[in-house]
Amino acid sequence: MSKKTRKKSSNTTGKRVATKVARAASASTGKSATKTRTTVAKKPAKKTAKAKKTANAKPAAGALAKASHKAASKPLKPKPAAIVTKPSAATLAEGAPAPAFDLPRDGGGSVSLRDYAGKKLVLFFYPRADTPGCTREAIDFTRLKGEFAAAGAEVVGISADTVKAQEAFRNKYQLSVPLASDGRHQMLEAYGAWGKKSMYGRTFMGIIRTTVLVDSSGKVARIWRHVKVDGHAEAVLEAARAL
Repeated sequence: MSKKTRKKSSNTTGKRVATKVARAASASTGKSATKTRTTVAKKPAKKTAKAKKTANAKPAAGALAKASHKAASKPLKPKPAAIVTKPSAATLAEGAPAPAFDLPRDGGGSVSLRDYAGKKLVLFFYPRADTPGCTREAIDFTRLKGEFAAAGAEVVGISADTVKAQEAFRNKYQLSVPLASDGRHQMLEAYGAWGKKSMYGRTFMGIIRTTVLVDSSGKVARIWRHVKVDGHAEAVLEAARAL
C-alpha cells in the first residue's frame, strides 16, 4: 500500500471516529435537555399540589380565635326567669314584728333593724347584683330615694352577694341606697325571701325577689312576693306614703 493510500485510509477512519463522538455528544445533550424539560414540567405540578395542600389546610389559630370572637359577640337570647317551686320554711306575715338583722354593707360597717327605729323601712331582696332585673330595681329605688325620705321611709337592698360585689354594683350604677350582704341567708330565710327554684330542669335554692315594708313601730305593714320589677318601686312608695 502506498503512502498516499495509507494517509487517505487514516483520514477516513478519523472522520468516522469524530462522527461517532459528535453523535454521542449530541445524544447526551439531547438526553440532558429532555431531562431538564421534564424537571421544569414537573415543578408546576409540585407547586399545584402544595397550593392544594395549603387550601385544604385548617385555618390558623388566630383566624379561628377571630371567628370565635365574632360569633360570641352576637346578642344572646335572654334567659328565662327562674320558677319558684317552694318558698322558704319561714313565712313572714303582715302585722308580725319584723325579724331583727345585722348585716355587713357596702362601704364598710353594718346595717341593722335598730338603725331605723321609729322610721318606716323598705327592704327589697334581689337575687343577684348587676343582673338586668336587679339593676333596674336598684336604680328605681335609688331614683325615688328622696321621695321615700319625704314619706319618712328609708330603703335598703339585700342579696347574698359579697360586700365587694355590692360595692362594685353600687359604683357601676351610682346607687345611693345601702346594699347589705347576707351570705349565710339567715335574714333571707327569716323574711321568706329564700326558697327552692328551678331553671332549665335544674332545681336549686335561691333568692325570691321580695319587698317588705316595715312601719315605724317595727311591724311588717306590706309584703310583695315574686316581684315584677317594672313599676314596683312606685307601688312601694305609694304604700309608704299611705302609712
